[in-house]
Amino acid sequence: MRSVRARAALGATVVVALAVVAAGLGVLLVLRANLTDQAGLQAEVAARETAGQLALDVPYGKLETGDGEDHPVQVTDEDGRVVAVSEDLEAISGTGTDRVTPQPSPAAPEKGDDDRDRDDDDGDDDAASADPGRGEVSTDEPRFGNGTATVDGDRAAYRFASVEATNSAGLTLTVHAGAPLAAEQRAVASVRGAMLAGLPVVLLVVAGVTWLVTRRALRPVEGIRREMAAITASEDLSRRVPEPASRDEIARLARTTNETLTALEASVDRQRRFVADASHELRSPIASLRTQLEVGAAHPELLDVAGAVADTVRLQVLAADLLLLARLDAGERPGNARLDLGALVREEVSQRIGDRIAVTVSVPEPGGLEVTGSRGQLVRVIGNLLDNAERHAESSVAVEVRAERGGVAVVVTDDGAGVPEAERERIFERFVRLDDARARDDGGAGLGLAIARDVAGRHGGRLTAAGAGERGARFELWLPGSR
Repeated sequence: MRSVRARAALGATVVVALAVVAAGLGVLLVLRANLTDQAGLQAEVAARETAGQLALDVPYGKLETGDGEDHPVQVTDEDGRVVAVSEDLEAISGTGTDRVTPQPSPAAPEKGDDDRDRDDDDGDDDAASADPGRGEVSTDEPRFGNGTATVDGDRAAYRFASVEATNSAGLTLTVHAGAPLAAEQRAVASVRGAMLAGLPVVLLVVAGVTWLVTRRALRPVEGIRREMAAITASEDLSRRVPEPASRDEIARLARTTNETLTALEASVDRQRRFVADASHELRSPIASLRTQLEVGAAHPELLDVAGAVADTVRLQVLAADLLLLARLDAGERPGNARLDLGALVREEVSQRIGDRIAVTVSVPEPGGLEVTGSRGQLVRVIGNLLDNAERHAESSVAVEVRAERGGVAVVVTDDGAGVPEAERERIFERFVRLDDARARDDGGAGLGLAIARDVAGRHGGRLTAAGAGERGARFELWLPGSR
């Protein structure tokens, strides 16, 4: 199922179906429990009425048990014998015994109306007025259970309550009285039928509403998709996807997509400029080298070997810079070696024996100047800063290394023309050379400072340019210290 709308509708329908089924089961269980409790209460009332008569020594044959179909009654003695049943009771289950034929208990004498009349006639007044004693009905919680009873040929389910009573002779009898569960069964069946009939309608409504709501919610996404497809087909990165007026996730997605397109457009523009600038920078030394070689081929005595070597070195340096920039743009991560930045500066300066101006080095005693990174890249940064200073200095170049704010700072100064304040950020862009003091002179391609700042940033540091007093330039490289 590839459609988000279909998956959302199906998911919502399944969740609602499960919720409705669970809620329906809960309602049915609660309804059944309540109706069963009501039936149990009716059964208890009927059982206690019969138990009250037994406590008053009403003979078994004269017990008033009401309608046997509504409240079937069974009375058993201590030995489990059935001593009385309600009228028309033909079968019973769920009361402990299924017998419905009374078996008079020998321990329970019955006294009829004729015997009472004879006693009244034969006995004296004191004997006639004597109280033979009264029994009692148990106040304990009755026992409940479900069963069936057949009354006058009709078999039905009942809720039975069992109550104990003791007559005046001390005989304990148990009254089992039932209340019909037909009403409970009909109510539960009606509710269950209504739920089953309404469930498909509810699910159809939920699925339809979810489909429509999801379709409306995803309409901006479809617009974004169409516009992205058009941008891909046309390769026009200046186009942007429509942004909904809402402030929801889709609006944020559209804004993020446009921000990504803006960054991608800028990246592509930089790449195009980079390729164009690189081609331009490579054209001059290649053309010069070709001219010298052609002249040398025709007139060997006119071959400028030194110039050809210089152009070759310039090409080599430019190719190395372009290769390093390509690796940096590809996301090459710096190393994690622990390096003494002061030692690196001393080593780099000691190897610059051909510089036209001697470099003054100020490095404190070893210790506290360690950084983490790539040795080759950091040496390249220091070399580029020194090259830049040598190219524009008039008489002095100085480099200082010191611990500063939890890191290490390398400061390179020269006494050249300096960098105008308005140009101090632009000089770090690729292939940028200023028109005056920092114009193209002896082969600079405008990549050294760009490479230096890029490497510094990838090492978690920074590279800034400033003035060096009244005259000259000051470049400060800061790198975080090793931990």
